[in-house]
Amino acid sequence: MSAKRGIPAPNIAPYLGPIIDQSRSIEYRKLGARNLLNRLNGSQMPFGWTVNPYRGCQMACVYCYARYTHEFLGHADPAEFEQTIYVKQTDARSILESLRRARASGLEVAIGTATDPYQPAEAKFKITRQVLEVARQVPGLRLGITTKSPLVTRDLDLLSEIARRSELWVNLSIVTLDLDLARKLEPRAPRPDLRFKAMSGLCSAGIATRLFMMPILPGLTDGDGTLGPLLEAARGAGCREIRWNVLFLRQGTRELFLKCIREEFPWLVDRYRELYARSAYVPQDYRDELDRRIAAHAEAVGLECCAREDVSVEGQASRPRQLALVW
Repeated sequence: MSAKRGIPAPNIAPYLGPIIDQSRSIEYRKLGARNLLNRLNGSQMPFGWTVNPYRGCQMACVYCYARYTHEFLGHADPAEFEQTIYVKQTDARSILESLRRARASGLEVAIGTATDPYQPAEAKFKITRQVLEVARQVPGLRLGITTKSPLVTRDLDLLSEIARRSELWVNLSIVTLDLDLARKLEPRAPRPDLRFKAMSGLCSAGIATRLFMMPILPGLTDGDGTLGPLLEAARGAGCREIRWNVLFLRQGTRELFLKCIREEFPWLVDRYRELYARSAYVPQDYRDELDRRIAAHAEAVGLECCAREDVSVEGQASRPRQLALVW
């Protein structure tokens, strides 16, 4: 698929639609979609299907790895990822057929892998809710929803019904409790305390939740003073599991994120230059040391945890940790 900067990919261009709404500095455009579900083939991800109801994300996280996907839509400026939001539109029948295929495969359907399914656009367009309304007609699914937004609790009625008949996890993405730091890293995302409040509400309704510490940011959120309180807050909210991953710096994200480091955290410039000099990934020795510390914090609060890379496509941890869980 072509990804020339400023030029929509040929197989996407015919589906690009007109502006359907505008709000402040955000422009919403229609994007026709033959299907909202995407089947992954040969992927190392711990799921087999993805659903991204929107393209682009208003959360504006400086570390977001998915910014490059806007290049396929003809956007050359990384900032347009949060300024021009594409609203996918399709019919319920195609969603139903795809969910039935996903159920037959036995693999998880991950909602919100590239953009937040409960970003502010969802309050207006309700595409995620449309997917859930169809999902409740397909018992026996494996569903995972990842979000930073308390708006997920709007759909407690559907989520509760789905959870009774399918395997459902809601993953709350929270990387820090520090509000000032969160505002610099995730300028338009809801406050961390509101996300934990949403987690508590979901758990009280009997819905399984995970804390997603993704990404962990070297020098910013990888210290014991951050990890310990974060896991304690998750345990207090009723969270069942923790999954984590370290910052991945691919082109399209690298430039914007390192600009933020230079402007907001200049003392970390050399550290990031060292860690990401050879690859988009941190060195293995850094990961191993972080793994040991996270495991110790998780055991201290009685939570199961694993790195994302240790989760198989079947959803099982390849390096399981047997912890004492006290409910």
